[in-house]
Amino acid sequence: MNSQLRRAVGTALVGAVGISTLAACGGESTESGSGDGSKPKTVTLVSHESFAASEAVLKEFTRQTGYTVKVLKSGDAGTALNKEILTKGSPQGDVFFGVDNTLLSRALDNDLFTPYEAKGLDRVAEEVQLDADKHRVTPVDTGDICVNYDKKFFADKKLAPPQTFADLAKPEYKNMLVVENAATSSPGLGFLLGSVGEYGESGWQGYWKKLKDNGVKVVDGWEQAYNEEFSGSAGGKKAGADRPLVVSYASSPPVEVLYSDPQPAEAPTGVATGTCFRQIEFAGLLTGAKNEEGGKALLDFLISRKFQEDMPLNMFVNPVVKDAELPELFTEHGAVIEKPETVDAATIAKNREQWVRSWSSLVVK
Repeated sequence: MNSQLRRAVGTALVGAVGISTLAACGGESTESGSGDGSKPKTVTLVSHESFAASEAVLKEFTRQTGYTVKVLKSGDAGTALNKEILTKGSPQGDVFFGVDNTLLSRALDNDLFTPYEAKGLDRVAEEVQLDADKHRVTPVDTGDICVNYDKKFFADKKLAPPQTFADLAKPEYKNMLVVENAATSSPGLGFLLGSVGEYGESGWQGYWKKLKDNGVKVVDGWEQAYNEEFSGSAGGKKAGADRPLVVSYASSPPVEVLYSDPQPAEAPTGVATGTCFRQIEFAGLLTGAKNEEGGKALLDFLISRKFQEDMPLNMFVNPVVKDAELPELFTEHGAVIEKPETVDAATIAKNREQWVRSWSSLVVK
């Protein structure tokens, strides 16, 4: 998820909750003993800004292991990863969370992680284990980047909302779509990769030419696109937004319900399920970690059922373990994406920078 996911789903909405929650659990960093005078008490998790977990869940980790989790947030996913690359070998913490499949190659090529096969990995879906042969990273969550639509707008216009990539280029949806910049935004990059998955390496540029001709609007990041430009969000309504289509997440509708007062019976936004790209977020044990054993214990915990079932209403992402259950809010208002677009990680690694440059030249300039 990102940076989202990640990655997310709503960095502004989730981030505020996550910071206050984790501050209560993080404690002060200490390397003092917890019985024998040598075992560190604290394990430090480095992450993007959208990481969040319930206080009770982090306390359960402490109860089970004796370690207290300290969370160090380092900006969005790309920024956080860059900081770790610059300090590799002398990391800021013990575990890094939040590198996704769009940026995974950068982390692996820079040898950021010490291999570790987390306990319980056999319960994790095989299709998300992109480094299964070496176990340098552990998959933690998935999220689907998709176009969201304003239900009221389309109902008022008596116009069916778009459902596919091809629909978005049709004249009836002219000047309706706002997207994030693929060079500066995780969901923006994910949507670009979704178009590559749909149209292939030789066809995606032609598709974006059609979107540009159809009035697509590009803004820097998710916050601006969703909360300022999109007419279906609570923030967009307050801002007088006029774009009824936005690149966001399949789990954005539950966010709109959860943070509404009173909560509506139906989400005000919907998901165009044929426009989705799947993000996978990973965590890894940082090479040079001061508390390697604590880091391994934390990786085990991140794929425990306890943590996995806590994620959906904290980070609005999907669990990767097969036995985790989704909360009712997710199942009732979220969208299940049966066939999201994907692009092979090696193909992303080989072409990502060139695709982004070509996209920028074609769409932004």
